[in-house]
Amino acid sequence: MIDTKQILFFTQIAISVILIVLIAVQQRGTALGAGFGGSGGGESYSQRRGIQKKIYYASIVIAALFIILGILNLLI
Repeated sequence: MIDTKQILFFTQIAISVILIVLIAVQQRGTALGAGFGGSGGGESYSQRRGIQKKIYYASIVIAALFIILGILNLLI
């Protein structure tokens, strides 16, 4: 039988993989140095639009869900 603790554990693993993919998709357009925090030279600020904005908000929601699952995993 699968208990609640195992369901939370595997759900947290799945959420973490989704979060990694969402973050990697956001970093796709940047240079390697800018992806790791360095400045890529003449960078300019651009506003998120369309699907890029939805991916940004989805990553925030998934990160919050990941944290909530981690806290639930500790409490149960």
